[in-house]
Amino acid sequence: MDFAFTDEQLAFRDQVLKFSQKEIAPYAEEYEEKGEFCWDAWKKMGEFGLLGLHFPEEYGGAESDVVTACLAGEALSEGGADGGLTLSWGAHTYLAADTILKHGTKEQKDKYLPKMVTGEWIGCMGLTEPNAGSDAASITTSAVKKGDRWVLNGTKMFITNGPIAEVCVVYASTDKEKKHMGMSGFIVEKGTKGYGVSKTLKKMGVKTSTTAELFFDDCEIPEENLLGELNNGFPMALQTLEWDRSALLAPFIGGMEFILKESSRYAKEREQFGRPIAKFQAIQQKLADIKCFIEAARLLVYKVAWNKDQGLSLNHMEAAVAKLYVGDYGMAAMSDALQIHGGYGYMHEYPVERAFRDTKLAQIGGGTSEIQKLIISRLLMS
Repeated sequence: MDFAFTDEQLAFRDQVLKFSQKEIAPYAEEYEEKGEFCWDAWKKMGEFGLLGLHFPEEYGGAESDVVTACLAGEALSEGGADGGLTLSWGAHTYLAADTILKHGTKEQKDKYLPKMVTGEWIGCMGLTEPNAGSDAASITTSAVKKGDRWVLNGTKMFITNGPIAEVCVVYASTDKEKKHMGMSGFIVEKGTKGYGVSKTLKKMGVKTSTTAELFFDDCEIPEENLLGELNNGFPMALQTLEWDRSALLAPFIGGMEFILKESSRYAKEREQFGRPIAKFQAIQQKLADIKCFIEAARLLVYKVAWNKDQGLSLNHMEAAVAKLYVGDYGMAAMSDALQIHGGYGYMHEYPVERAFRDTKLAQIGGGTSEIQKLIISRLLMS
């Protein structure tokens, strides 16, 4: 079996790494401290081409494969980009723009994708609700056809990019009797009457990624804003899992690589009992455990990405294992990294403190660790 990347992929990864170190990482501490989205970093990512890697050239993309997109996300975080920025990147590119690419009409793609690929417009996806998280099929937001318009009513919760998005891919019930098979997708633009932000949310981590509760109050949109086929929203939403289990996980791997370098450097410099703490076996074992996590997580995530490139259907077992491993074992590895730093690791001035808070999201967002275990156990018993 050949696990090698191409020379072109490795060269591009190196370019993204250097770009992140020079152009993106310097913003991380300042904007994380303020809890604000960094527009300067976003603009630079758009100019570099990171917001449209796998999109067709006609929309301004590079037509890259999924593995290359993962390498870019990994390198971005390894270079020092904070978890909030990479989260916003993933939600915009893979949950919103890619859904329009896959299911939109030519008119929809021509209207939205050129601006989204450059970063001029930011997108978000509205699926989760206050009472519908892991059980996405239980959403209550409704869309009713009235003449040549759709009228949306409901609330969406924990929406990444919600406060700043110009375009929202929102899922609503169009046939309650069919339950999850009566769900449809719609495109709602910022400024549409009856649509807006009801609450901007403050989070423990990924603070530079804006998050909101969105409302739809008799929100009227043209019938042409239906995304894909009527009542096909649930399969559409499930397709985003291919990205959620690959390109959206890759930054966690890159972030851990960054923290491993920081931890190794600190262990060499920090002296206790007359010698660097890197000389103690307890510290050496933690560093080794972190490295093992990175290598195993990379194999799991890139296998999902490679399968997507081959046009293979999503293997739900492999996807759930990848998500669970990155979340639970990634949190354990990050805890080791913080422990290596001792009291300094608990201080905000060290990047491991921020990374620890950011990493927790991997156990919650995009499907909790408990749900992944449920999926795995059910598949084992089937």
